[in-house]
Amino acid sequence: MTDVSLQMLYGDRAKFALLISGVCFSSILMAQGMAMFFGILAFSFATLDNVRAPIWVVDPMVEQIGDNQPLKDTDVDRVRSVAEVAWAAPFHVGQSQARALGSGITKPVTLVGLDATSMAGAPTRLVAGSITNLRRANAVAIDEEVAARLSPDRFHPLTVGDVFEMNDHRAEIVAIVRTRQGMGGASYVFTTFDRARDYGSGQRKMTTHILAAPRHGLSSESVARHITTATGLSAFTEDEFKSKSSDWMIANSPIPFVVGLIVGIGFLVGVIVAGQTFYTFILENSRFLGALKAMGAGNGRLARMTLLQAAVVGTTGYGIGMGILSLFFRALPDGRAPLVLRWEVAAFVFAAVFLIVCFASFIGIRRVARIEPAIVFRS
Repeated sequence: MTDVSLQMLYGDRAKFALLISGVCFSSILMAQGMAMFFGILAFSFATLDNVRAPIWVVDPMVEQIGDNQPLKDTDVDRVRSVAEVAWAAPFHVGQSQARALGSGITKPVTLVGLDATSMAGAPTRLVAGSITNLRRANAVAIDEEVAARLSPDRFHPLTVGDVFEMNDHRAEIVAIVRTRQGMGGASYVFTTFDRARDYGSGQRKMTTHILAAPRHGLSSESVARHITTATGLSAFTEDEFKSKSSDWMIANSPIPFVVGLIVGIGFLVGVIVAGQTFYTFILENSRFLGALKAMGAGNGRLARMTLLQAAVVGTTGYGIGMGILSLFFRALPDGRAPLVLRWEVAAFVFAAVFLIVCFASFIGIRRVARIEPAIVFRS
């Protein structure tokens, strides 16, 4: 019966192609919506991916990484005084404007100030130059996007040795790095903590975060709790801060509603197209199914045949859809598009396709159960 079931399915190529297309398009829509959801969440904590530190210490009022509540300079010493802390360094992140010399092109940037002694939190994906050269006068490290945006010709981006301005101060590029782009499209410029005061808004309190690490043999989670208890500040591990930032984004943005709408439309497309087409497919093959009933095949066996056909359609459409989407994502610039195809996306879409297949099978089985063997002898 398996061969007969598949021959019936493959024999009507038009219906088979339409079924595959419906499930494929539905899979792409749902996966794209979920990938956009995770991608936008990743953008919301891009700074945590670009600046790696085991422990982040912030003001207790801070709800997410982009919420910068300045700390006192003495707070750094308070964190260092905690016995379980191996080291702690001041850190600044804020907004600024970069202006290209000559062309006058101005672009917003995310300005990051690193501790000049330890260089804690320095970007690790180096494209050109050296991060240690940030200790030189007027030195900055920029990401590839800033290098391209400040150049009049995007085919010839700025490189090591070129100069631009921030807040009317000269900035010489000593390194090009690769970073994940953050919310709002502002790319990253790295410099020393003290120099960030000149390149930024010139605010009095420059320490927005404190980066720290646990002593050898201690976990980041336990040391973060010790810091919170000893100083009254909020201390998080990198994963905890990412989760806190994600939760804030979900609760305070329309992203869940937008993504839910996209996923819902994709699911509805799959249900309508697959269900209607599968019902039509069963209807057009009623004479053959009636013949099988006349030869002794019961409703149970015909139902299993219908389930097999639906399963083949579902897995084939799902596989093609996810394959097309994966190839498309691979062609996108790394870290620039708000799309992240995680395993949770694939699992969710597979579960949704399974429900679509179950619905299509239910419609088909109901129709099969009502078929009478006498239909074979009707004109």
